[in-house]
Amino acid sequence: MRLAVLDDYQHVAMELADWDRLDARITVFHDTLHGQALIQRLRPFEVLCLMRERTPLTAEVINSLPNLRLIVTTGRRNASIDTDAAAARGIVVSGTDGRPPATAQLAMTLILAASRGLMRDARAMRDGGWQSGLGRDLHGLKLGLIGLGRLGTEVARLAQAFGMDILAWSENLTATRCAEAGVAQAPSLGALLAQADVVSIHLVLSARTRGLIGSRELRQMKPDALLVNTSRGPIVDEVALLSGLRSGRPGFAAVDVYTEEPLSPEHLMRDRDLIDSGRLLLTPHIGYVSRQTYELFFQQTVEAVEAWRNGSPVRLIR
Repeated sequence: MRLAVLDDYQHVAMELADWDRLDARITVFHDTLHGQALIQRLRPFEVLCLMRERTPLTAEVINSLPNLRLIVTTGRRNASIDTDAAAARGIVVSGTDGRPPATAQLAMTLILAASRGLMRDARAMRDGGWQSGLGRDLHGLKLGLIGLGRLGTEVARLAQAFGMDILAWSENLTATRCAEAGVAQAPSLGALLAQADVVSIHLVLSARTRGLIGSRELRQMKPDALLVNTSRGPIVDEVALLSGLRSGRPGFAAVDVYTEEPLSPEHLMRDRDLIDSGRLLLTPHIGYVSRQTYELFFQQTVEAVEAWRNGSPVRLIR
């Protein structure tokens, strides 16, 4: 059995699970390819092990891989896999569990770092300076959560410990769900954006959420508000966000996810003026990137491949 592990950016996949038990010919790739280069790379393999949505498996890619029989993705869902194309070929698509704490903790880290101007003052210290601006603490600030699922609820729990007042909205959010999480329900997205000092996005990317936050929505935010996106890049219009930051609404943004990943060196989001001013904080999609999460991902990936090979049931992704 020929098996490929894709997008192991940190070179840790082989040390975090017992791959030897599969008795397979394993190739690990540490970069991301697209198009024909990706197809040529993957043609020999029967099994592909994906790290989240780093490598999209479109219908074109799937239909160009004659040997492919099993796809295992880390996480419970992966919108970048054309599951219909896989099903038409009889290819099994399996997933693993996830760990909400890692991404929720990163969201809170970004909120704290951006609110206190941490990167700005760290640069000042590096350059021989001292205090370079005035940040604000979180106690009493209003946090607006766009999405109150597993991740949004975990962020709410963490934010409550910092004394933040929390407001939540999503299209299908109920008063009962808000009461369970101990947060207030915003009557609309516009109301949440207008009231919140910090807005944090926790939605699944779909046709309804793609481009949800654009120029009109950004203009509804306070001039000193912070927008945080640790969910999916296309939920926020990146051009509109940069334009909004330059014109003053929102005042700040902290972003971990992008429409294009990995982010190219010349990408427009790498706006040095906004970054140097402390108004834009960028991280390289590390929300779920923690040792505990990777151990869970890779160990359950091995278990899924083993179960499939032995004819046992595997967890199918949604």
